Amino acid sequence: MSGHNKWSTIKHKKGAADAKRGKVFSKLIKEITIAARMGGGDPDANPRLRTAINAAKSENMPKDNWERAIKKGTGELEGVNYEEFQYEGYGPGGGAVLVESLTDNKNRAAAEIRHIFSKCGGSLGEAGCVAWMFDKKGYIVVNKSVTDEDTLMEIALEAGAEDVREAGDVFEVITLPDDYDAVKEAIDAAGIETEDASVTKLPQNTVEVTGKEAEQMVRLLQTLDDCDDVQNVYTSADIPDDAFGED
Repeated sequence: MSGHNKWSTIKHKKGAADAKRGKVFSKLIKEITIAARMGGGDPDANPRLRTAINAAKSENMPKDNWERAIKKGTGELEGVNYEEFQYEGYGPGGGAVLVESLTDNKNRAAAEIRHIFSKCGGSLGEAGCVAWMFDKKGYIVVNKSVTDEDTLMEIALEAGAEDVREAGDVFEVITLPDDYDAVKEAIDAAGIETEDASVTKLPQNTVEVTGKEAEQMVRLLQTLDDCDDVQNVYTSADIPDDAFGED
């Protein structure tokens, strides 16, 4: 999962800059709104909403912001009607790319996403062409400097994790989506700091992409991630560190 880990890392690094532009808050508000609309406004009974609120708290979003988003989702306040769409394709070098969109204008989103794939050397495919290559999982990243593998494994597996594994200078904890909250809470309770934590989609297999194609793939992923109508971007590309450029 090194490709996934590197893409998560680069997104995390640029998160501070995104927050200044309001992009992180904007995407979180969209997610909270549609989660509340689909599953109700009680986070205890709505795992998707609970996860979104926790993500908002980790980004220091003011409570008023996410509470207002919940009320817009449940209809207590007037708000934008967002719809979910999924787009699938391939990037330079053959890595699969899965795009989740939350938008109030499907035609605009589809045109923009198609344009991004085209200008960045990718190809947009038919529905279902790559979605089957990804599994929905809880994904928690812990730096090796903050704990040892035996300690983390005991805590995570006891709380319901599927797997704990090494990936360079970090440990990756993998869970089923329904077990994510319990595992994350157990790790937090043990005082172990996490670098990245979310319910995400992991590729079943990765495709090594190198050289110019790796740089083009990074450009595709980052351009998609910067699109206002795009909520999440996943890839099966295993990309070398130097393709991401300087921090």
